[in-house]
Amino acid sequence: MSALKNRATSSLLKSETKSLQRFLSLYILLVMMVISTLGVLYYQAHKELMLSAQRAELVKYAYIQTKRLKVLHHFFDDQRTYPRDPRFRSAIYDIEYKEIFSLLKNRSVDFTQEIYLKDGVIHFVKSMDIFYLGAKYLILEIEDDGAWHKHLIKKILGYGTAAFFLFLFFGYFLAKLFVKPMRDSIMLLDRFIKDTTHELNTPLSAILANIEMMDTDVMVEKNRKKLNRINIAAKTVSILYQDLTYLTLEQERENENEKIDIAELLYDRIEYFKVLVESKALDYEMDINHAEIVMDRRKLTRVIDNLLSNAIKYNKRKGIVGIRLREGSLEIWDTGVGIPEEKRAFIFDRYRRFNESEGGFGIGLSIVKRILDEYGIRIEVFSEKDKGTRMVLKW
Repeated sequence: MSALKNRATSSLLKSETKSLQRFLSLYILLVMMVISTLGVLYYQAHKELMLSAQRAELVKYAYIQTKRLKVLHHFFDDQRTYPRDPRFRSAIYDIEYKEIFSLLKNRSVDFTQEIYLKDGVIHFVKSMDIFYLGAKYLILEIEDDGAWHKHLIKKILGYGTAAFFLFLFFGYFLAKLFVKPMRDSIMLLDRFIKDTTHELNTPLSAILANIEMMDTDVMVEKNRKKLNRINIAAKTVSILYQDLTYLTLEQERENENEKIDIAELLYDRIEYFKVLVESKALDYEMDINHAEIVMDRRKLTRVIDNLLSNAIKYNKRKGIVGIRLREGSLEIWDTGVGIPEEKRAFIFDRYRRFNESEGGFGIGLSIVKRILDEYGIRIEVFSEKDKGTRMVLKW
């Protein structure tokens, strides 16, 4: 019971992990976008505050420099030295934005902004009412030491990282709440499968045993047909029962690997499915050569049974079931309904079914994939809607 619980939990964790990963991936992306946007807005706001604080100082400098330009303008014949100040650099431009004189480190001036930061310097653009020395614009330039920038980046990274992990914690908590219904449903389904498997054992064994013991030679044709239909139904349920038994009880059993004659096993399983093939008037198209593999017989039987069962179940009446065996490869194909392209990527998912009109829990191909992965066997699926499906195993 403990092993069964562990298997159910393991299967549940895989499904839950996939859902959590998808949700958290999208959630983390959105959180990073929100935090990044807030970080940029926070940075821009503090940059504007810094420029606003610098503007008050630069307005004062502009007033002083304008006074000096006025003096120079009036006494230009006696004094022609452009006024300088160790606290800032300056330049004057005419009304057409042409440079008259400049001490600027960065001579690329943006006249559309009053104050701005560019390439490590702050420019302040003042429009003068009186054209001293023919200048319409006075440009002041001071160095930006970048201290505010470094401090702000550290602050944003610190708060952003803390916010990210806080949002991640809440996201994980919310994701667990979202997947809880799925967890409950899978646990309920696993419990149902376990209980169903237990209840099927006794009546199914009795039905199959009694069918084998019946003497059909003494039966009238009408009763033989009825018995044949019972046999078909029992074989169908038996296949499902074997999958359920493997899923709930046998898959964790230690492997008993042996060298298996695949052709011999194929003929044995073909005989087992004979009654189901005849019920749909199907024909076999076989090209079976000798091939061997080292594997657990019961697991290889589960693989072959599921592939043959699907080829029969999803085939058209009077269709063909094809089998081709070579050393290192096995192909099983049919002329049935095929698998729609949008469903092919999910056919090995547990509880996924080809066709809602057919019975079953949708666990057969999930079991097949798990066994093949365990033994390093590749499976390729080729299918076309309304034309059939081909399963190719390579090892």
